[in-house]
Formats: sequence, structure tokens, C-alpha cells
Amino acid sequence: MTERDDIQIGRILTRREMLVLLGASGTAAFLAACTPSALQSLAPTASPTTAAGATASGSALPACVVEPALTEGPYFVDEKLQRSDIRPDPGTGAVSEGVPLDLTFAVSKVGGSSCQAYPDVLVDVWHCNALGHYSDISSEGTLGQKFLRGYQVTDSAGKAHFTTIYPGWYQGRAVHIHFKIRSDPAASSGLEFTSQLFFDDTLSDQVFAVAPYSQEGARSTRNDNDGIFQQSNGLLTLAPSGDPTTSFSTTFEVGLQV
Repeated sequence: MTERDDIQIGRILTRREMLVLLGASGTAAFLAACTPSALQSLAPTASPTTAAGATASGSALPACVVEPALTEGPYFVDEKLQRSDIRPDPGTGAVSEGVPLDLTFAVSKVGGSSCQAYPDVLVDVWHCNALGHYSDISSEGTLGQKFLRGYQVTDSAGKAHFTTIYPGWYQGRAVHIHFKIRSDPAASSGLEFTSQLFFDDTLSDQVFAVAPYSQEGARSTRNDNDGIFQQSNGLLTLAPSGDPTTSFSTTFEVGLQV
């Protein structure tokens, strides 16, 4: 079976190139970032000078880890569906089954060496269900359905909260969630940043051992074999609520230079 998702578009900047870009004065760039509490960095251990975020301009980075933009993939549909709980299909009311996941985005503007809350931007989230299918895709047999899709507008603290499920898997991809941050979609120009969130393989093994995930059997692709994961910088750190396969919560911090 061929890979269904995400072919790289353009060239992904190296970590060093992104640090230089973020520190360059007068350069407009969209870069996702997150604190160590939200991501486990995959980069090698850095020296104190590098960890402090020294750049070509001599300025210091905020205390965050730079995360590159990643491909949107073929399954984004602009449903214009504003909601926090993205599990139900709004047409039928059927709720996607799976381990509950509370996902909060904390969006900031990066300026100099600080981050400030970024209110009133749209955060879109979309991902597959426990059996590896996306909604509203003809090839998936889900045309007209809108489960596991939606957007929120960041509040005064720059936060957008979603209630969803731990995503399933499908051929050719590691476990992931897509997200897009943008200003007014109706505008001819403006902010747009797209990337993906990834999950620890050991944790995914535990989750996928229970229904309904267990119906899909053993995964074909783990993080180490996913080319798009290799372009990212880390994994979400999930806090379990009770039993590790009962429910999870996490906050992902995103810094945007605009």
C-alpha cells in the first residue's frame, strides 16, 4: 500500500538556520516553538551558549525550542467549523470513539527575547480517527462527515482548547495531529503557519492495545521511520488522568515571529 499522506513541499530549514532566521532583524518568519515542558527535544545536548539561544545578530532567543513548519498534507478541509469539542460529527451527532485527549495551544508572538500572548488568531486542528480515517475525504469513504475537525480563536491569553481523542494510525505515517495557525482566512494576505504534533511510540503501543484502536493490529510506521517526524524537533508530553489509557491532557506552546 502506498503512503497516503504528506509529501514534503520545499526545503525544511535546519535547526541552526532557523535560529539564525529567528534572530535576524527585519525578517518576517513563522516559526512554531514550545517550552521543554510541552516537548521533549530531539536535538543533541547543546552547550550553555547554544542553549541560551545565541544568534547571528547577537540577540537571545526566548526560552523555547524552535519547531519547523511541516507539510499540510492532503487532508485539510476548511470546514469553517468553530468548536472546542471536535469529536462529534455535526450531521449525525455520532462521537468518535477513542482515548480522550485535552489539547491546549498557547500561542505567543516572539519579539526580541520575549514572548507575548497572541489573541484572536485561528487554530485549526484535524487528524484521523482511531481506525486511521479522516473525515470529509472521498477516498476515505467519509465525504460529508466532519468528525475530528474544527477551529478555535485564541483568547486574551493566547490560548485555544480542544477536546479530541488520541489519534490512530495509517499506512506510511507515524501517529500525529495536524494544526494550522492563521489570521483572517478571508484576507488576501496574513499569518499562516502549519505543522504537526507527534506522540511517543511506547505510549502509542499502550493506547493501541485497547479498543477501538486494537482493531487495526500492529502499526506499519513508527517515529524513526517517518520522514516528516524526522523533520520535527520533538514529541508531545502527555499527562495521564488515572490509568495511562483512560485520558490525557497536554499544552503545546507556539511562538510566532510576525
